[in-house]
Amino acid sequence: MEEKKQFLCGVVEGFYGRPWSMDQRKVLFQWMQHWGLNTYLYGPKDDLKHRLLWREVYSPEEEGQLRTLIVEAKSRGLRFVYALSPGQDIVFSSSCDLTLLKRKLRQAYLGCQAFAILFDDIDHSMCQADSEAFSSFAHAQVTVTNEIYRFLGEPPVFLFCPTAVSKSPYLQTVGEDLLPDITVVWTGSKVISRKLSVHCLAEAESPQLRSHLRGLLLNPNCEFEANYIPLHTLGSWYQAGKEERKDEECEYCPDRALSAALRDWMEELNQPLQAGRQSTRADQRSSATASRCKTPDRSDCPSTLRGTSTVAKLPVFPLNSSSPPSSPTKVTREREAQDGEKKRSNQPSQPNHQPPGSRPGAASGGGRGQKAQGRGGCGGKGLLSESQVRLLVGLHYLPHEHGPSAQKLLQDLTWLKTNCHLVGTNSKKAPPQKIDEWRGRASRFLSLCEDIAQLHCSVVGGANRAVLYDLYPYVWDLRNMALVAKAFICWLDGRVLSDSSTLGTWKNCFHWCGKSSGADLLGVESEPWVFKGGVSGEVQGGQESSIAHPDIIGDRCLGPCLALCPEYSFILEDELGVCGCVLGILDVRFFAKRCQASWMPAMRDKYPHKGGNTHPNTQDLIQLMEEDQGEYPDSLLYHFPSQLATGRPS
Repeated sequence: MEEKKQFLCGVVEGFYGRPWSMDQRKVLFQWMQHWGLNTYLYGPKDDLKHRLLWREVYSPEEEGQLRTLIVEAKSRGLRFVYALSPGQDIVFSSSCDLTLLKRKLRQAYLGCQAFAILFDDIDHSMCQADSEAFSSFAHAQVTVTNEIYRFLGEPPVFLFCPTAVSKSPYLQTVGEDLLPDITVVWTGSKVISRKLSVHCLAEAESPQLRSHLRGLLLNPNCEFEANYIPLHTLGSWYQAGKEERKDEECEYCPDRALSAALRDWMEELNQPLQAGRQSTRADQRSSATASRCKTPDRSDCPSTLRGTSTVAKLPVFPLNSSSPPSSPTKVTREREAQDGEKKRSNQPSQPNHQPPGSRPGAASGGGRGQKAQGRGGCGGKGLLSESQVRLLVGLHYLPHEHGPSAQKLLQDLTWLKTNCHLVGTNSKKAPPQKIDEWRGRASRFLSLCEDIAQLHCSVVGGANRAVLYDLYPYVWDLRNMALVAKAFICWLDGRVLSDSSTLGTWKNCFHWCGKSSGADLLGVESEPWVFKGGVSGEVQGGQESSIAHPDIIGDRCLGPCLALCPEYSFILEDELGVCGCVLGILDVRFFAKRCQASWMPAMRDKYPHKGGNTHPNTQDLIQLMEEDQGEYPDSLLYHFPSQLATGRPS
């Protein structure tokens, strides 16, 4: 009974993609022990015998690995929960399938006393046999789950993951018919819910949040190294919530928890860890010592997560590289030989030692001084500074929330785009103080873009290959986003960059700024995982106002011509659909007058200044529509009275 009351706090390895290695899981267990977490659920979707081939028992070798993992978890004081996902093809009414399900769970029973049956990410339909045997899909699931729970002897921890995640008769049946000691694993109204409320939990008849929960398990990133900070802060939250620590000093503070996690993570980032966290003899020796540590305070525990093997020099990727390499360690032997020859010829012969007290690979100074040291390349294994680590975390934040650095980046980019008319060559003369404000914010924006590009270099040139392999695609995206954004702002200011510039080319800006996200195009509210997310996705997502008003881009670019001179407007199509347009205006002066008289009033009515669902940026675009029909010099219109424009969908 005591075990049934314990709050479950830990990790669900239930993601799609390559499952973690055995060595990574052992490191995870060390982390969890240090941070006071207590539960690990094994259920990787791409473990074939967990989901697709759930009927097949493990081979003797596989069974041995599973038992070793269970023993390792228990030695760290962790509860190991074994999960199966049979929902893709199980026939609920089949006695054969039920026998096979029991056989599979019995195989793990001797080493494990906590189980889970997962029915997420499956089709709601039933086969004919099940339709005849059960009154509903929920009834079929609950019947099988209850029988398995009794078969396993009603273990103290037994979890059930439902198929539906929103209010429905399905959930009502689950809540009413599932045996009371079976715990429901719940993600809220969506797969990635912005909030988890008591009302939301009540929909599933689940036992104000902490007091109404049996536990809190995190769905981690499949990139193992990206989970250090969220798991660290989860441990801080869990420890702060224990009843015996109710004084104010122990109350959970997100900022304080993040700072503590950052300090600890910096130690990991600057250690020579191999990709995949392969075990070494040094790891095994320190692990035996670490198992005696009872407190999550890392200062009292010997280091258990670091190997002592040296790391070969990482390749250098110049900032003006046009595309990421297929692998961050793919360097030809010929290039390595040339680099080695250059080193021998350029460096004087010196003894291989460092001053007392210095750390291997340490740079002279940190922060911006370190960054300026090698802005043009990614060579050397310098230490990541605290400001760089904070920048990295601030750019990869929660699914529904941006970190401070990402917020600043997006706010400045939006402001600079909206007010680019202040420095535009075709705009009316703006007050000098407004121009100075634009260029001052642009300068700070460009500096942040440089910091992001340098962050990429520091991760690539760092000693920790485990982090490099897991985070490289993401820091590469950030680096490219920052350089293109920088080129775009320079282009807005009239400083067009040449093709040979290491900062990127202005030509790509047209392609970049014309993109829009899939959610915008579909006009639906999407979850964070559906389309490319994070700050990179949002920066490349185009105009924010299209979310509130999906017509506004078309109304600005195509609407006036289609409404006022359709005889000169042509839409081009190929076998795949619309591929472009050609818009003609016979008399520009007369067209501008008609726009002011009829088109712009219609737009002001369609996009009112106050009330409704108007997005803040909508009025900026209305102003731009008016400026599109601005005054042209008489001398120009005398010689060129007509206008022709072409375009293509991005």
